[in-house]
Amino acid sequence: MDISKLDIYLLLALGDGAAHGYAVMQAIRERSAGTVRVSTGSFYRRLSAAIKAGLVEETSGPKSDDPRRGAYYRLTPVGRRVLVEERDRLAALIAAVDGLRPASRRGRA
Repeated sequence: MDISKLDIYLLLALGDGAAHGYAVMQAIRERSAGTVRVSTGSFYRRLSAAIKAGLVEETSGPKSDDPRRGAYYRLTPVGRRVLVEERDRLAALIAAVDGLRPASRRGRA
């Protein structure tokens, strides 16, 4: 599974614990500060792909919750590992960018 920005935010939203689909979509919108556009259709397509890839699984919600709320989802151990690997990959990328020397300016001494 190719990891997109939406996928990373989906995994991140479930990193705190199980949630129903609408709550996950809201968490993606909030955490991404609006930089990730997520429609209901695109969200559920990516969620389905994450489930097929073994990163996310359906789970039961709290017994006190409204049963009309729908399915709850949580990270699998594989999903949590992928999230950690993405964090490490992004940290290495940031370190590489931070290590760049400023470009020399032509014509200035």
